[in-house]
Amino acid sequence: MLKNPLSRRKPNRASTEFKGQVVWITGASSGIGEALAVGLAAQGAKLVLSARRKAELERVAMRCLQAGLTEVDVMVLPLDVTDLEAMPEATNTVLDRFSHIDLLVNNAGLSQRSLCKDTDLDVYKKLLDVDVLGQIALTKAVLPHMLQRHSGHISVTASVAGKVGVPNRTGYCAAKHAVMGFFDALRAEVEDDGIKVSTIVPGFINTAIAHNALAANGEAYGKDDAYIEGGMDVDEAAQVIIRGLARGTREIPVGKGKEMSALWVKRISPEAVFRITRRLR
Repeated sequence: MLKNPLSRRKPNRASTEFKGQVVWITGASSGIGEALAVGLAAQGAKLVLSARRKAELERVAMRCLQAGLTEVDVMVLPLDVTDLEAMPEATNTVLDRFSHIDLLVNNAGLSQRSLCKDTDLDVYKKLLDVDVLGQIALTKAVLPHMLQRHSGHISVTASVAGKVGVPNRTGYCAAKHAVMGFFDALRAEVEDDGIKVSTIVPGFINTAIAHNALAANGEAYGKDDAYIEGGMDVDEAAQVIIRGLARGTREIPVGKGKEMSALWVKRISPEAVFRITRRLR
């Protein structure tokens, strides 16, 4: 099986590609978002950390200070991405503090663990609200500022599930397919205006994503997932993402397992992927 060659590289702890750049990360209170924040702090980036849980954001901010930043370099900005009307005000708050935004990392998201036949429609709505509309709303709030400067970088954490449909994740796959489509189309619109757009495509990363996923009734799934537990270390994944963002890579695959092979196998033989995924239940 083909492996992601980026995953074999050693993290470059001395890198400073993002030194002084203003980076806004949503979903920064845990998982990939937290790891990105700490990794970028070590490079000297100025950070805006957003998520719903203020206490967890403050914990992450402390880790960023320990990584070398000062208090003036880190802004804790609690934000619920489903509050679409809050995005313009949140953007203005960031601009008032730092005057510009170099990189927006749309990383907030929810997963799912339930069969379609059992899943409440409200669960699908929540997945689309968090994983799609929230990302679009914040991007639309930030984009005019970047277009005015003819400079900026927008990224989104999608998923291999945005390329391949798998059981127990119909809503999650729908949301991530939508995210891939939106940001690919956005790139085509704004790249000639000096705006870079990157889609981050993780496979299995060792985070709490399964435990926090939505069950059929909308409650937390509350269970571990063997695939996730055996996935790439989250700090290693963050370094792969940071290197990809530094290069302006349009699509950044992140993972080390067999699931990464699906990204190219589906292009060559969709039927082979369909046969494999039906056995994953």
